[in-house]
Amino acid sequence: MKRSLVALALIISFFNLQAQENKQSEDSLTIRKIYDYNLLQGHSYKWLDHLSNDIGSRLSGSLNAQKAVEYTKKQLDSLGLDKVWLQPVMVPKWVRGGKEYSYAQTAPGVTRDLNITALGGSVATPEGGTKAKVIEVQGLEDLERYGEAGIKGKIVFFNRPMRADNMNTFDAYSGAVDQRYAGAMEAAKYGAVGVVIRSLNLRLDDYPHTGSMTYGDLPAAQRIPAAALSTNDSEYLSSLLKVDENAEVYFKLNSSSLADVQSYNVIGEITGTEFPKEYIVVGGHLDSWDLGDGSHDDGAGVVQSMDVLRTFKELKIKPKRTIRVVLFMNEENGLRGGTKYAEIAKQKNEDHIFALESDEGGFTPRGFSIEANKAQFEKIKSWSNLFEPYLIQHFIMGGSGADIGPLKNDKIVLAGLSPDSQRYFDHHHSANNTFDQVNKRELEMGAATMASMIYLVDKYGFNSSNSK
Repeated sequence: MKRSLVALALIISFFNLQAQENKQSEDSLTIRKIYDYNLLQGHSYKWLDHLSNDIGSRLSGSLNAQKAVEYTKKQLDSLGLDKVWLQPVMVPKWVRGGKEYSYAQTAPGVTRDLNITALGGSVATPEGGTKAKVIEVQGLEDLERYGEAGIKGKIVFFNRPMRADNMNTFDAYSGAVDQRYAGAMEAAKYGAVGVVIRSLNLRLDDYPHTGSMTYGDLPAAQRIPAAALSTNDSEYLSSLLKVDENAEVYFKLNSSSLADVQSYNVIGEITGTEFPKEYIVVGGHLDSWDLGDGSHDDGAGVVQSMDVLRTFKELKIKPKRTIRVVLFMNEENGLRGGTKYAEIAKQKNEDHIFALESDEGGFTPRGFSIEANKAQFEKIKSWSNLFEPYLIQHFIMGGSGADIGPLKNDKIVLAGLSPDSQRYFDHHHSANNTFDQVNKRELEMGAATMASMIYLVDKYGFNSSNSK
């Protein structure tokens, strides 16, 4: 009897193993088709060309942002999806105004121009500009050390760089971004008349990088102008202050904040054949800063996400679950689109099981960062061998994407596409965030990688009752 049971167990084990191998073989073939299709017939590069070169930068509330909404909706309409719609969302409208100007002065008439750009949300300088002596600090914590006596009436120069020895460039960014975001708010409390921030960029160049900032609850009368300085000019200014502590900086900003305006998230979906009320989201953010044309941040994520649904349609992959592409508005200076999408999903009691965002540029994909519980993460990681032929091997627990963050609960799995990040911050929020900096093959590899992950999540799911 025991021998019979052992033999039966071995037979069952054999057939289970064979079934698992058959599934792996089927998945491998489907993923190969997905990569072949995107590399040979993908649309992401063509779409990005139009979005970047025919429309251009897409700051929330701008005419170009509205043109991008209309263009991407039209393209999704053409794919034959089951549903395409616009989701209204009110967004902030900040206007840069005329080009900024700045110089450092060491003596009357002795000046050197500086490459500078207003931070998003900054107030303007007085009409004649702001000119004052400069105090250099290495971070927000330095402000208390200098106090009002050392800061009042001066321009604060935040010069803590992104750490070049941090191999994860997003961690390096996180370690320095507080200066940009809160520097003006904190320096104003000590009587500063303005702030200039070292651009968040790992290379030395002449491009100043903008980005969001806040004044918190500071009264309007106490708000001071805030600008980013290129890394080359940050190096220059730091050296200058070491030999001439009386050097002055002049800068003029022309920015203003207007009333909120209506914009839209652009959404399209393929309805699931078995579990239509389980939702899988793939997306990126449609808005960009007004420097450059927004190609890497985040035109790339937008067109890659669109191509995921196009791939499913063209390869006749019929998903079990409903797959949505969501092109979020206003990630850069408010996160209104992501917040609104999550709010409506909650109101409708929609069951979102997975969300994937691409918002780290259109560079060579390396893997995924995943927010999940241990069992969910291990399930995703068990698929990693399917990605190894494409050199996609980086599966880690970590962050996902800002726009999908508001969906977070104790059930949903959130993921971010992780491309090679070493060059990303060369272009992030700057005038060289342009289409010519995007490699067609790398962009299409990213679209294929996202489509492959969506295929696997849809096929196997995470809920034990619907994940056979």
